[in-house]
Amino acid sequence: MRPLGGRDSAKAGDARDGRPIRRTDCAGRAPAPIMVSMTVSDGRSSTADATAEETVLPLEGGDVHVRQDGPRDAPVLLLIHGSAASTGSWDAMVPLLTGSHRVIRIDLLGHGRSAKPVDGDYGIPEQARRAGQALERLGAERAVVVGHSSGGYTAVALAERRPELVTGLVLINTGPRLDAFLARESGTIGPEQWPPSDDQLRKFASGAFRAGYEIPQDLVDELRGLSYHAFTAAMRASLAYVGQSPVPDRLAPLGIPLQVIFGDQDTRWRPASFGDYGALPGARVDALPGIGHTPILEDPAGTAGLLLRFAAQR
Repeated sequence: MRPLGGRDSAKAGDARDGRPIRRTDCAGRAPAPIMVSMTVSDGRSSTADATAEETVLPLEGGDVHVRQDGPRDAPVLLLIHGSAASTGSWDAMVPLLTGSHRVIRIDLLGHGRSAKPVDGDYGIPEQARRAGQALERLGAERAVVVGHSSGGYTAVALAERRPELVTGLVLINTGPRLDAFLARESGTIGPEQWPPSDDQLRKFASGAFRAGYEIPQDLVDELRGLSYHAFTAAMRASLAYVGQSPVPDRLAPLGIPLQVIFGDQDTRWRPASFGDYGALPGARVDALPGIGHTPILEDPAGTAGLLLRFAAQR
């Protein structure tokens, strides 16, 4: 494992920025993308090769919200958030990726602006099936698929189900096996406490970050917007998936290029367990020193640098 650079203080941007959401029909047809002026790294405003577009796809099991940024003719990165999160989790990283990639983000069923059906199937294989359908509807033939935390399980399940869509996998603090999970009793929220208070939500979310990290209010607000059923069903599904078979064992027969990134101060999964991925041929495992379970918010620049280095080789 290779330790890399330090922290980045950048915060996630506002996911609710007023951009309109388009709704497609069942065939994926929709109006032309909306061009949005963006500021590139040298300070110039540019609409020439960057678009931002939000779409609701009607899929079997429920509507799924996706967001696209960056040039549409560039290589595709599919970003998949973890439990109790959404497309907004990636806001701080996306501007660092769109100079070279078409970035597609998806709200998994039960999260963000996607449907939250009481009788929905929140199992990892079904979440992966919907992610694959979303790529097809958007005309993305292949992608480097990136998952944070339990979003990595959906990424792996997509590679198991649709390997032709996946040119590479990036797993960010995705626990490799169930016995590496560090269960936390403090901060547990029961159905009788739903919707919880800000203090309860901050206590619950604190284990997802390094000690002393200030949890953004927009993350607290987003957690409160989840239904209790979707919140708990998604978390149970993730633990069931990794409990059925360790992730390295699932990946071994696939032969898909793999990059693993993890914060060495993770308190959700034993940091040493991420070394399990190093047994896979060609896998690269990189540690971010001083970073907790959520590098995409705690160190977006360091995380993006590793991701882009890997994606450039695909």
